[in-house]
Amino acid sequence: MSKRLLTLAGVLAVILTFGVAGYMLIEGWNFLDALYMTVITVATVGFAEVHPLDSAGRIFTIFLIVGGSGGVVYTLTTLVQFVMEGQLGSALWRRNMKNRINHLKNHLILCGYGRVGQEIARILADEKAEFVIVDKSREAITQAELDNHLYIMADAASDEALKEAGIERARGLIVALGNDADSTYVTLSARQLNPKIFIEARVSAPEAEGKLKRAGADRIISPYSIGARRMAMLALQPEVADFIDIVSFKGHELHLENLTVGSGSPLADKNVGEARQRSKAVVLAINRNSGQLVANPPDAEKIQAGDGLIAMGTRDELRAMEGICESCKLEE
Repeated sequence: MSKRLLTLAGVLAVILTFGVAGYMLIEGWNFLDALYMTVITVATVGFAEVHPLDSAGRIFTIFLIVGGSGGVVYTLTTLVQFVMEGQLGSALWRRNMKNRINHLKNHLILCGYGRVGQEIARILADEKAEFVIVDKSREAITQAELDNHLYIMADAASDEALKEAGIERARGLIVALGNDADSTYVTLSARQLNPKIFIEARVSAPEAEGKLKRAGADRIISPYSIGARRMAMLALQPEVADFIDIVSFKGHELHLENLTVGSGSPLADKNVGEARQRSKAVVLAINRNSGQLVANPPDAEKIQAGDGLIAMGTRDELRAMEGICESCKLEE
């Protein structure tokens, strides 16, 4: 639509230039008189002539009225339609959206806005997480706009699209495309643009998991496998499944948080018992910087800088742990 506006502006510029040049060359008028005469002629306002016209000037004015007035009417009609249909507001909103995307930092990029992507976006929005959607489908982008999400309409495998989404500043990439080949290309491109970004990718066929791993995916998710495990758990241990739902999503009293202990954190070199006493939050597991996972750590277990803590508690308890941890959240 911006190209259409530029075209309309170009039409007006051509009409005005043609009129001004004609009056200056034919009648020998100065620029201001020629411009004034051109404007009142194409606007058909009926004002008197600036100076008397000779025969050549009158013939030129006839052509200017026929051609110029039609161009002005077309331009004004298009502008009115543009505003009435809400396209002007939409264009301004998209420009504001682009500025918001350019200022994002430590955000998430969601590639694909199909049924899976829409559910992911809903959860991210509920969690107040900042994210931007990248999808080349007009239908998907229309839905993203209706849902009031930040978006970029482009091929997610394109380096330009990922850069526009802020891949260098993002903390995570979620590949929710339905095609495994596309997911592999997106993962490979993202890993090259940001070697440190966390990438999780959806996979449909089991044989594609190895390719996604080699392309650089940190986590590979199969909706079918997860759905099957979820259904099996509900059948075998429904209370456990319900409890996981309660602590996994906000809106309940208990929450789960993934915290990272920074190098300057007061929790560094302290034991789990001290952290628990000071915040009342429960440390369910410690993910060592070396990759070792310590589940249900005892009170005497030491917390080290760089460790990832999986903690459970109320919102206030987790905030207290963040307060004594300083940089417990994902580091900048």
